[in-house]
Amino acid sequence: MAAEYYCADSENGDHLDDPSEDALFMLISDLDRTDNTFVVIQPDDDDPAWFASVAVLDESGYEIVLRDGTRREHEVITETSIDRIAKGLTIWMAGRNRPGVPTRQFNDF
Repeated sequence: MAAEYYCADSENGDHLDDPSEDALFMLISDLDRTDNTFVVIQPDDDDPAWFASVAVLDESGYEIVLRDGTRREHEVITETSIDRIAKGLTIWMAGRNRPGVPTRQFNDF
């Protein structure tokens, strides 16, 4: 079954359809500096209109990229708290375009 809204894929092959805030927390917690350095969240479409990614930084913390081509948004944020990242991603993704659902603007980073 395909994701209803979006899916998350990590470098090591983990895939989740419509991950919750807790599931995003777990995916980000599993990131490391060797063979699982990033996770990408995007609609389960052939040509997704937006994406978010979280990547491990060499020094410490994470780089979060939020990109929405339909709104001409592109943000790059650094953060150390996985809890804050998972919450911020969940809120940001709630404001993305979904068929039949009004669009709202959120950013909690």
